[in-house]
Amino acid sequence: MPTLLHIDSSALSEGSVSREVSAAYREAWEAANPGGTVIYRDLAAEPVPHLDAAGITSAFAPAEHRSPEQQAAWALREQLVTELEQADAVVIGTPMYNFTIPSALKAWLDQVIVIGRSAGEQPSAAGTPVTVVASRGGAYGPGTPRESFEFVTTYLEKVLTGMLGLEVDFVVPEFTLARVNPALAGFAEQADASKAQALVDATARAEAVGSRVAA
Repeated sequence: MPTLLHIDSSALSEGSVSREVSAAYREAWEAANPGGTVIYRDLAAEPVPHLDAAGITSAFAPAEHRSPEQQAAWALREQLVTELEQADAVVIGTPMYNFTIPSALKAWLDQVIVIGRSAGEQPSAAGTPVTVVASRGGAYGPGTPRESFEFVTTYLEKVLTGMLGLEVDFVVPEFTLARVNPALAGFAEQADASKAQALVDATARAEAVGSRVAA
């Protein structure tokens, strides 16, 4: 049966727009695949460790020559890469923190990018559809004053497609801080509209992907 890999990375457990929209995606995907499996990773609640020397060298050392530290590090990388390889679809929820992705998501990416396996000339999960829910407190789209400060979609597009060979779409709710930051209060209606559209877009994408993998 089809498998969805669902990843959240917002530090907020409540009030997170990226979590809300990724959950809408998951709900629609499950409706399209009632017998499917969901692998869920909350990288804020249960963060994966940042890549260290043991993790880096474990990918290049023959299995029989790995130290105990390398063996433990590789066991985690193997698990995370296998989850990605087994997924028929992926949804990633990520807010913008200081113009880029949370470090928890960067840690996961560093663990799953294994040159010669998941990354390289023939990535092992190539072609898997990935929907990234990239929320941000303000507006960073084309033509906005802060367009050049946007390092979430620009970075993830390069990593997910260029290195992992995945098929990536973005759903981008903006002005998510409009109702909590007085400086953005004038954009509250735009925030509501952007969130509503993101929910529609995520649901539509999940339905399309869910129907495709179920066929």
